Amino acid sequence: MAGGWSRDGAVNEQIEASISDELARMRATRRPEGESATECAECGEDIPEARRQAIPGVKLCVDCQSGRDRAFKSRPGFNRRGSKDSQLK
Repeated sequence: MAGGWSRDGAVNEQIEASISDELARMRATRRPEGESATECAECGEDIPEARRQAIPGVKLCVDCQSGRDRAFKSRPGFNRRGSKDSQLK
């Protein structure tokens, strides 16, 4: 189904490209590696054994990691089609 000036299948190609870009970005994020620390790298508190076994290479306690996760700002999505309003200006 074509929409406007686009060719058949263009919308699906845009969706697939967006998904591929996001998957590549997620795969590129670093996961903890190596041996887990016994003490938190930020506050110095002990990291529980269960956490060290569940996440190999962990360096932060639950509280410090939760603080970092709350402070993380996700980047906005990428609008490949542009909005109709921007095309009318």
